[in-house]
Amino acid sequence: MSGLNLQARWVLPADQLPIERGVVSIRAGHIVSVGPPVHLGAVHDLGDVVLLPGLINAHTHLEFSLIGKPLGRPGMALPDWIRLVLGERKGARREPSQAIRAGLEESLRLGVTTVGEIATVSAGSYGQGDDGLPSLTLFDEVIGFSEARVDSVLAAATGRLTACLERPSVRCSPGLSPHAPYTVHPRLLDGLIELANTHQLPVAMHLAESLEEIRLLIHGDGAFRELLDERSMWDATAIRTGTCVLDYLVQLARAPRCLVVHGNYLNKREVDYLARHHDRMTVVYCPRTHAYFGHGVYPLAAMLDAGVRVALGTDSRASSPDLSLLAELREVARSHSGIPPAQIVRLGTLAGAWALGLREFTGSITPGKWANLTAIPCDSRCKDPYAAVLEGERAPMATWLGGELVHCRSS
Repeated sequence: MSGLNLQARWVLPADQLPIERGVVSIRAGHIVSVGPPVHLGAVHDLGDVVLLPGLINAHTHLEFSLIGKPLGRPGMALPDWIRLVLGERKGARREPSQAIRAGLEESLRLGVTTVGEIATVSAGSYGQGDDGLPSLTLFDEVIGFSEARVDSVLAAATGRLTACLERPSVRCSPGLSPHAPYTVHPRLLDGLIELANTHQLPVAMHLAESLEEIRLLIHGDGAFRELLDERSMWDATAIRTGTCVLDYLVQLARAPRCLVVHGNYLNKREVDYLARHHDRMTVVYCPRTHAYFGHGVYPLAAMLDAGVRVALGTDSRASSPDLSLLAELREVARSHSGIPPAQIVRLGTLAGAWALGLREFTGSITPGKWANLTAIPCDSRCKDPYAAVLEGERAPMATWLGGELVHCRSS
């Protein structure tokens, strides 16, 4: 079978050192070799680019992809922003399927080939998973804060999962997303974790995202309590006084694989716990959303030093200007200058693949994996491919899915 041999000024495999003038050989949608030029037949020279694995956005909400700019104002309190999100969801202009399609297409233009999506609509709104769009893990968002709703909400989530499992696709896999401590009763969380174990699914939960959340857990009051009261959602049985983030981490550690989304206010005890459970738990850091809300310095270096697995996400256009995982990598490089560039690149490639349970298929330019690639322009005399990726402002020039060119920027 004929294949494709791509040569680049630099190949950045993510799981080994960069290769100058490297060649990636592709057959039947998979990588068969990566290394210096050898006698491979016809080679397509991409010129002055850094060729790296397709980027992995481990956390986003594509339903908001048609929003022109983030909702609200920088530095606003999360509960106030959530009120705006709820209003946006009710808006007459809301077209989830169109927004999702726009977000997936934008992702490809920005070099993202794999997405961890928090899904609030049916899987059918995301295409078939094999139609030239990014690979997807669809985390079904589940909300049920009151004890009275636990059984009915869990039954509904089970029904949606059953329907999804009846339409298996290698490029579109299911997951579960108990939304957050302020929207999910602990008994519902237990039920969802049991469901995840039954079907060996990943679980994603927003956790330690804001100081208002921490206050609700410890004291049962504050801005989130006010929001829940407004919506007639408060249930005193859901959060006992003195609860902490660690209580949720202990529950989540029972899942086959867990994504702890945001983790902006994890303390040392919680970081150490995540490090001890790095075989199944990943923190997903969303750098530009973190900056938008004006949170304190993200404890990224402390997490990595402790051995916590960390991946990156864009969150949504409701809190970030676009869906560029590359921009998130560059934000990390700017705001965490002590972290080695190679480690930063892995946050947006290998770490994301591991978090989503896809490390056998993607996340690095490795023989046997899907030929998901992106190319970022560099100078002809480039001696540092990491600098070209992390310090520049250039957008991806091209993106491949399974060896098929799915995006090419003309200039």
